[in-house]
Amino acid sequence: MDSDEFRKYGHEIVEWIARYYETVENMPVKARTAPGEVKGALPAIPPTGSESFDLFLKDFDEIIMPGITHWQSPSFFAYFPANSSPPSVLAEMLTAALGAQCMIWETSPAATELEERMMEWLRGMTGLPSSFEGVIQDSASSATLAALITARERATQFMSNSRGLSEAGRLRVYASTQAHSSVEKGAGVAGFGRENLVRIPVNSDFSMDPGALKQAIEEDISAGYVPCCVVATMGTTGVTAVDPLRPVGEICREKNIWLHVDGALGGTALLLPEMRWMADGMEYVDSIVFNPHKWMFTNFDCSAYFVRDAAGLIRTFEILPEYLRTRTRGLVNDYRDWGIPLGRRFRALKLWAVIRTYGVERLQSMIREHIRLAKMLAQLIESERNFILMAPVHLNTVCFRYLPEGISADEADGLNERINHALNDTGKIYLTHTRVDGRYVMRMVTAQTNVEEKHVLRAWAMIKEYASALSSKDGAVDVD
Repeated sequence: MDSDEFRKYGHEIVEWIARYYETVENMPVKARTAPGEVKGALPAIPPTGSESFDLFLKDFDEIIMPGITHWQSPSFFAYFPANSSPPSVLAEMLTAALGAQCMIWETSPAATELEERMMEWLRGMTGLPSSFEGVIQDSASSATLAALITARERATQFMSNSRGLSEAGRLRVYASTQAHSSVEKGAGVAGFGRENLVRIPVNSDFSMDPGALKQAIEEDISAGYVPCCVVATMGTTGVTAVDPLRPVGEICREKNIWLHVDGALGGTALLLPEMRWMADGMEYVDSIVFNPHKWMFTNFDCSAYFVRDAAGLIRTFEILPEYLRTRTRGLVNDYRDWGIPLGRRFRALKLWAVIRTYGVERLQSMIREHIRLAKMLAQLIESERNFILMAPVHLNTVCFRYLPEGISADEADGLNERINHALNDTGKIYLTHTRVDGRYVMRMVTAQTNVEEKHVLRAWAMIKEYASALSSKDGAVDVD
């Protein structure tokens, strides 16, 4: 592809993206393709000669797009937000064009220093302690794994990386029953063993019970275990519960246990001063992660990881082959030493574009509106007969259940599942589910970049209509 063709197709793609954002609201939110349908439409072998880029664009529209679930639709209420925005997309194009490897300062000084500054901006925007230093990871899962490994090294006097865990004793990790699956995965990958992840019971609001945590730790110490790390959550994936950092932190400080906070979703809400009650006790925290690529309109991947002791993080991950030795070693941040991968993308550029384009006040306004929409929906649910709110609404997620009179809890499980699937099959909205106290619960997230009150009200009207129709038709799902 020569420069003229690049310009031609580049303009076409930018125009396509602009049209997509203008029209995505009218597209079926959830992909309707059957398993294997997209793969079956693709040739079994690659072309032996070059093909026109026009054919690529044609197949993209005809084969790929029907199999895309539209996370950028304002009627996407499923899972969690994975927000993008025009300034983020444009900056991502520049990142792709540069193709920079940002593993050390020498390989792209501007990338390293912009990342430093962006992490300082985020630290100030969210009110985190000035003692924290930050790095951009690819995901909260990677950041949590980095925290677990660093906690492991501190607990073993930085010997387990070199000698293995055979002399470490049996290390334990603690997290609530609501904690994200990445904690369990990380416990396995980091060598603790999944059986050494202790699940702590939760309070009535689904937050970690500090009393139960303290009891579990003391019982483990008596049994010869070595408590190593506690993972608290700021906005659990299922119901967005918020663990109490102060009492949890006091226990960790007393027992010399690393405290990591998984704020993948909820941490972005710290941009709002009125939401910083979630961070009470942050002085006890050793590390925290939150994802601008979830709720701060910066497309995946961009996960902000902060640590109180950057030297300990670096000591955990640094390794210095001859080909990476530089004259600036020790004078600059080489972010390859701040996590697991060597290779690193220039993620800070899109974060810079988003923060500058929107400004802090506009970002705050958007996040505040998403929380307002969730609380509005919760009030509508509570005022409606036969609907039950199943968890407190702190952030942008509303968990609820349809429970008409005269049916059992098991029957209600099946009915709620049928309602959820029927709604999603329309293509007009997309919800997912969770289980609360073992019961099937519909789950609606009001945090897509461009979601407005009208989208939430339309979804709620559909939910009520389908719930009524399906309960009266004995399980029929063919509601128009």
